Amino acid sequence: MQEREPISIKALKAGDRDAFAAMVDAYSPKLYKLALRMLGDPLEAEDILQEAFLKAYRGLENFRGGSKLSTWLYRITANEALMRLRKHELDTVPVDEPLLLDDGAEIPRELKDWCCLPEAELMSAEAQDTLDIAIKALSPTLRAAFVLRDLHGLSTREAADVLQTSEAAIKTRLLRARLQLREILSSYFSERMERLSNV
Repeated sequence: MQEREPISIKALKAGDRDAFAAMVDAYSPKLYKLALRMLGDPLEAEDILQEAFLKAYRGLENFRGGSKLSTWLYRITANEALMRLRKHELDTVPVDEPLLLDDGAEIPRELKDWCCLPEAELMSAEAQDTLDIAIKALSPTLRAAFVLRDLHGLSTREAADVLQTSEAAIKTRLLRARLQLREILSSYFSERMERLSNV
């Protein structure tokens, strides 16, 4: 989010349709990716994107410019996605409960070292799908912090602004999210390492 603001706030507030269309064109890809990573469903992400731009349009007169336009749009999108997640009451796994796979097998709490896996293995479609599933297992607040900071590259300060919380809270959520993801992914990558060593 280190780019210059390409859209005139004054034109947006004046109701300039071209400025609003330019804003939608400029920010749709990033906001869609944010919603998709948080929700894991393309249709829901599109719905959230539309809701976010509708809320932005309705709220433009209240935008004071205290933050960048992009931060404000990220905040609206993240809040809409969080509300949708809470509405669906997605199942999450508390840190102290055992982690279970779909077949009921428990994921071991021992963390494996996957440093020796080839980069191609880490970037495979299967690994990406497994990561997406693991991200969905995070609570909405941990998922939001992880997606904004680690997947969208926002700074800790920017993520805190978007989620309207402190930088310390973002750092705590990131730590918890990364530990949970590492734990979930350890069994997957351990199996991959075993398969590679047996080849």
